[in-house]
Amino acid sequence: MEGKVSKRDMEHRKTPGSAHILVGVTGSIAAYKAAELVRLLRRRKHEVRVILTANGAKFITAETLQTLSGNPVRCEMFAPNRPDTLEHISLSDWAEILVVAPATANIIGKFANGIADDLLSTTFLSCDCPVVLAPAMNVRMYEKRVVQENIRKLQRLGVRFVGPQEGELASGATGKGRMSSPEEIAEAVTFILGRVGDFEGHKVLVTAGPTREMIDPVRFISNRSSGRMGLAIAESAARRGASVTLVCGPISLPLPSVSKVVNVVSAEEMNSAVLDNLTGQDALIMAAAVSDYRPTQMAQHKIKKATGPMRLTLQRTDDVICQARKKASPKTVIVGFAAETENVIENARQKLSAKGLDLIVANDVSLPDSGFEAKTNVAALIWPDGDIVQLEKMPKTELAERILDAVLQLIHSKQPGGGD
Repeated sequence: MEGKVSKRDMEHRKTPGSAHILVGVTGSIAAYKAAELVRLLRRRKHEVRVILTANGAKFITAETLQTLSGNPVRCEMFAPNRPDTLEHISLSDWAEILVVAPATANIIGKFANGIADDLLSTTFLSCDCPVVLAPAMNVRMYEKRVVQENIRKLQRLGVRFVGPQEGELASGATGKGRMSSPEEIAEAVTFILGRVGDFEGHKVLVTAGPTREMIDPVRFISNRSSGRMGLAIAESAARRGASVTLVCGPISLPLPSVSKVVNVVSAEEMNSAVLDNLTGQDALIMAAAVSDYRPTQMAQHKIKKATGPMRLTLQRTDDVICQARKKASPKTVIVGFAAETENVIENARQKLSAKGLDLIVANDVSLPDSGFEAKTNVAALIWPDGDIVQLEKMPKTELAERILDAVLQLIHSKQPGGGD
């Protein structure tokens, strides 16, 4: 099934033209591989500039990288021959993607914690383009808890990692820590560049978070949704060029920068916000966990504790995605989510069919580190024709990319002349 994911990705990635690629080279024995990476990127018709750190210069020369890139190598914050130029700003404005290969534990830690004490780390903080890191370090360093936490933090912020691979290390030990091959890194860069701007001109409506159904002024019925999945989708879609409207339930996470945010509390408010903003959307991605039931009547005052059981009468809430399917244009792609604890695939397929969806994302929320409140997810993508792609556990930021890849394919298939 993993091969099928690659096939779908390959079929629908945009073929990039020449791009501005900024390569950072840090102090690792693997720095020699940066020369081949630069050569491969130039062969693919990209324009390449290089930032070489002071420690990186102990492993590879600026002259080598300058010859291969065809551009002067930047090493200092303030260039002696360009005293009026802020190098980190000019480079971040120029770059369409930043690739750091090799990425040492030191630079990963700087990036993760906002430390800016050299040209590369300062450029990272000032750039708003995609960032790719290819780690290289000893296995004991890589497995250190603080390093893993820094990597996870950067992943949550949208930084992409290629590798590391397992094999013989510079110390003679064997383990995970070898920098990925220049070919693998170049391929990842090509793929990511193909995603940049691929949603340009499209409008996407995303829902995120839980809803709350009030019992009395201080109590409510809700669920454990943190909103992470929906926020990741909204942020990624915006980064890929979409005009994004985010309908968001009550969450505590910071909201991404999108075209429009509508804050709601209840399922009724969620339903109204979705229907009010549905016209003209190319896709609706319903990642919110909407309450299925609400109290028949909300008490005007706090219900006091009493002896014996308390009976709460519930009624069904409006089915937001069904209402949207009725109102939406046939060209609008509608994606649902199925958070299940048993019979995950079968239950998701039934929901897909019953609600007339174009795609459903199924995940088993009973698994550790999957679903509600977790930063990772184990999901399956299911299409109406029975096609299914089971994905391994991955950060929700990466799952968002996989979902959007599939959504873009569906959008194209509904356009004139579309289809497989």
